[in-house]
Amino acid sequence: MSSSLLLSGSTVSSSFIAPSKLSLVRNSNKTSLLPFRNVSRSFQSVRCSVDSSYGGNVPTFPRTRVWDPYKRLGVSPYASEEEIWASRNFLLQQYAGHERSEESIEGAFEKLLMSSFIRRKKSKINLKTRLKKKVEESPPWLKALLDFVEMPPMDTIFRRLFLFAFMGGWSIMNSAEGGPAFQVAVSLAACVYFLNEKTKSLGRACLIGIGALAAGWFCGSIIIPMIPTFLIQPTWTLELLTSLVAYVFLFLSCTFLK
Repeated sequence: MSSSLLLSGSTVSSSFIAPSKLSLVRNSNKTSLLPFRNVSRSFQSVRCSVDSSYGGNVPTFPRTRVWDPYKRLGVSPYASEEEIWASRNFLLQQYAGHERSEESIEGAFEKLLMSSFIRRKKSKINLKTRLKKKVEESPPWLKALLDFVEMPPMDTIFRRLFLFAFMGGWSIMNSAEGGPAFQVAVSLAACVYFLNEKTKSLGRACLIGIGALAAGWFCGSIIIPMIPTFLIQPTWTLELLTSLVAYVFLFLSCTFLK
């Protein structure tokens, strides 16, 4: 009975236990519970501070549960990539600081970016398939002609195009002083050099280069006289205009022929 009274901590008058002892026991129980109350209050304050720092006054994105990425970003299904980028940047700026909102916006943007990449890849594959099918369905003479043609890298095409365009501009600027014989010789040497790099045969490179120059000169001598005279500068001679056509043939032969 005395042990139960000590645990209950209630005010009981008994002949076996003095009232002063009972009050002492009750006070000791209260003081022993104080640390636990302080810990719970500190835990609640920490939790409140964490919640306020996570949410706080930062606005939240209202369309986080929208499944359609177009509707989530607020753009049309036919929107361009520039419009999608602009919507993504605007929403990230508007809801900056709220982690879930930023993750939702970035997730929708990544889905649209990936779908756009897949569409472009499929279109390229379909284009290559259609071209290959057209080549397979072409006549035998066209297939034999295409066997001598190749598609080099774009940087190679632009470098050689710049070289022969420079030769053409140089010939036009010096048209009043003399003929383009020197420029034509330099262009022929460059064509033979590029062909020798490709074929690893100097004889074949010279043959193709001279043939391209002769074909260009022949076609130019036929096409140029058909051009009305009012479209041609007075200082541009037939030799100059024919050399410009020859530059085109030299460029095509050293760039696209195997």
